[in-house]
Amino acid sequence: MRLHGRLIFVSLGGSIVLLIAGLAARWSGDAVLGNAILLTGTIPAVVLLVFSFMQAVQRREIGVDVLALSSIAGAIALDQQLTAIVVAIMFVGGQALEAYSRLRAGKEMTALLSRTPQHAYRLDDERVVKVAIESVCRGDHLLVRSGDVVPVDGALQSDTATLDESALTGESVPMERRRSDTILSGSVNAGAPVQIIATSTAADSTYAGIVKLVETAEKSKAPASRMADKYALWFVPASFLLSGLAWAISGEPLRALAVLVVATPCPLILAVPVAIVSGMSSCAKRGILVKDGGALERIAAATILFFDKTGTLTGGQARLTHIETGSEFDQNEVLRIAASLDQMSSHAYAATIVAAARARNLTLSVPTQVVGQGGTGLSGVLDDRHVILGAFDFVSRTVDRPPWSARLLERAAGEGGSSVFIAVDGKLAGAIILTDQIRTETPRALRLLRKAGIKRIVMLTGDRHDIAHTIGASLDVDEVCANMNAADKQRAISASKPYGPAIMVGDGINDAPALAAADVGVAMGVRGAAASSEAADVVLMVDRLDRLAEAVHIARAVRSIALKSVMIGMGLSIFAMSLAATGHLSPLSGALLQEVIDVAAIANALRALRIRPLRSSRIRLSASQADKLHEEHKELMPILDHLSDIASTLPLLSADSVMTTLRELEASLRHKLMPHERKDDAEVYPAISVLLGGDDPMAAMSRSHREIYYLVSRLSNALNTVPQEGPDPESLRDLQRLLYSMDAILRLHFAQEEEIYESLA
Repeated sequence: MRLHGRLIFVSLGGSIVLLIAGLAARWSGDAVLGNAILLTGTIPAVVLLVFSFMQAVQRREIGVDVLALSSIAGAIALDQQLTAIVVAIMFVGGQALEAYSRLRAGKEMTALLSRTPQHAYRLDDERVVKVAIESVCRGDHLLVRSGDVVPVDGALQSDTATLDESALTGESVPMERRRSDTILSGSVNAGAPVQIIATSTAADSTYAGIVKLVETAEKSKAPASRMADKYALWFVPASFLLSGLAWAISGEPLRALAVLVVATPCPLILAVPVAIVSGMSSCAKRGILVKDGGALERIAAATILFFDKTGTLTGGQARLTHIETGSEFDQNEVLRIAASLDQMSSHAYAATIVAAARARNLTLSVPTQVVGQGGTGLSGVLDDRHVILGAFDFVSRTVDRPPWSARLLERAAGEGGSSVFIAVDGKLAGAIILTDQIRTETPRALRLLRKAGIKRIVMLTGDRHDIAHTIGASLDVDEVCANMNAADKQRAISASKPYGPAIMVGDGINDAPALAAADVGVAMGVRGAAASSEAADVVLMVDRLDRLAEAVHIARAVRSIALKSVMIGMGLSIFAMSLAATGHLSPLSGALLQEVIDVAAIANALRALRIRPLRSSRIRLSASQADKLHEEHKELMPILDHLSDIASTLPLLSADSVMTTLRELEASLRHKLMPHERKDDAEVYPAISVLLGGDDPMAAMSRSHREIYYLVSRLSNALNTVPQEGPDPESLRDLQRLLYSMDAILRLHFAQEEEIYESLA
């Protein structure tokens, strides 16, 4: 507990003791001593009020505390010592209640600070050595015992690990990690002891970044809410005016004092900040770090939302969707050549291409004489052949442009993807289409954001217009701004200011200026760039977009609760002021009544600790169930990719290979895809239907299964009727249309299932 909080509780205790002592002295007959003791008991409140009043004057604001200070001063001037100390105790008691509320509401944040690891266990020559966390270096082998906090970010060296990541993400369910997975500092080892290799120092680790952000939030000025200031502008002058009128009309100064006593606006002084701090605590429980209360208020008022695309709306990790080849190479050979050369590249797409090649069990060669060309491509020697790899403009400088290259560029633009071309010994060997995949939770998150009150959603990206608009259309955003650099994003946000408060979401260094320019900057994930986290007002500690919808939902609920607290408190205060002005309430009775009003307002404000999550359903799939469903889809994705490749290249296949390729595809669909869909119908859908409720909530998804069965059956029938010499051109076009239809419905169906599983997980 902070020193300020301790002083408030000590002051409250001292004032109560002096109240009892003063009353005892007066009852014993020594009124002079009793009054002196009572006056002494007002000193702590007067000191606090004078200090608060001076701060308000420095900010050139009307301090709502001036009413409480005037009440105590008036009571002393009118020889109402008992009223003075009761008002003082009520004021200090309210401050103590606020301090307690802040302590309770902020426990999620302070818990992070208290869990900071101080030591690590390093493996040195098969010995376990306890070392200070500051001495851990990248590459150190560390032991994380059962129940220990992971000291630094690392790569898992054990086969599996069970980690409690709730302090980082707000997810209470332990997560399973496998060998080579990234392990974040701040996670708790909930299973057997494991070994990791440190990939960061303590100062650069994820948990250190969170602690730094929390300390910033903890040190930030307590939210002297603008909402409270707005009401104080008229409430304080109105209270003094009513007090003066009561005195002038009745000629009784005690009436004026009674009005000031019950006008002391503790609902403004306490209820609004308590609601905001409680809301910040509710956000922290869900992996949303709000740096100050003002940011929470601005989120509640925001109606415009700006998003960076890469890493925010999309996952920032590309997926290989198609391989086009020339006449001399097949798809696997093109992929093997590209992956072999890309082993030497640090480009974002290189890791995807290498991973795709290894997933197909292709043997990669080691290139020599590799030369990078400023991020646009690579050249080198591979298996005694000269290879060039990169963007089309880079590769086509030295090779001819075959007709299929234009078609592939059009397809890449239409899919919102990028293309990597490969040339071998002066000839264009093939090309690979890569697409930055939309996050699974993105469509649902955008719907939830609109449900939470966001009116306009704008996507900002540095991508080309065709790619950007393809992504934007699939997400139903209101506006797409493409070809934008960091300065362009900043100008776009600044231009929106006349239309209302704006939120900007980003995750990279180039997003920092835009985050700073927005009314509320939101950084995605604590593993993002430090610059974006420092420039942001809100940090989503778990790398999930739907947490932003939670933040907007909580902020608006907090604003509603705070407003109701103010209305309850001020409404009751105005009623009590009218009673005091007409002589029906004495100053002492007014002080006691005001405390009841304060407790009611603050109790209502504390409801912000119990804001329900923004969910369409209260039921949930278990983590193991959700992981199993996702894994089954992941295993089937190569079949969909193969289907897509065949559909696009079918007319280019030789007559001898057409039927063989189609028969192999049909077998995969019948023996792998169809059993999966039938199992979903028989086992998965009935279980989910029970969770969702209603007569048949999965009817539309089951209808998709019927269409998939029908299309696979059509493919089988079509292949059985093809003449022995192979399909004619018209039949080939029919088969191609059938494959395209199957590819479209399967991808849509999988995406729909993923969204359902995501919403329930």
